[in-house]
Amino acid sequence: MALPTAFRRDTPGTVLAAAAVFGLLLGWATYGLHGISPLLDRATNSSSTWIIWTAAAGALIRVRWLAVWSGALMMLATCCGYYTASALGDTFGTGGLGTAAVWSVAGLTGGPLLGWAGWTVRRARGDLRAVAGAVVAMVVLGEGLWLGLALRYWETAVVFLTAGALLAALLTVYLARTGARRYWLCAVLAPVGGLVFYLAEKSILNNLIGSG
Repeated sequence: MALPTAFRRDTPGTVLAAAAVFGLLLGWATYGLHGISPLLDRATNSSSTWIIWTAAAGALIRVRWLAVWSGALMMLATCCGYYTASALGDTFGTGGLGTAAVWSVAGLTGGPLLGWAGWTVRRARGDLRAVAGAVVAMVVLGEGLWLGLALRYWETAVVFLTAGALLAALLTVYLARTGARRYWLCAVLAPVGGLVFYLAEKSILNNLIGSG
């Protein structure tokens, strides 16, 4: 017998609630993992880590608009979880509110895009699948450029750039195997998008929160 609509796991309310809860836990865990090791510290203190999870969530959701809204909600909840943990850990600081606001707005902007990208790679048709794959990979590549060119953490930057290149390659292979048209656009556009992501992070975030 079919479950009543209110109790089905794929109803909008259930999906959005799950995205919010996962985002809160992700933000809390991100804060809690700081300081364990240099590489893990950088991986958890990373916008691409949050964004990749958002894209993965979008790929699991069946309905496009719900994936988009879930991406926004998940990124906002992740910021809330992280900065709540920071406040409870007495590391929020006097400038924490402004920084939290900037990252929350960034999450509300990027979350829908990555939720859409994850959904599109898995479920859409046409050339947009390859473009969406490039959007997912470009975040990791762009952060690798940021770590190297802006922060001079070249050892960690190489790890991020390698991971981004592997992600772009894996997504390109996946798209090819599932019959996506012009699947090669993923590999071509990912590094271009990575450069754009780096320039945006440098020009916008550096001016807003002095992250350079």
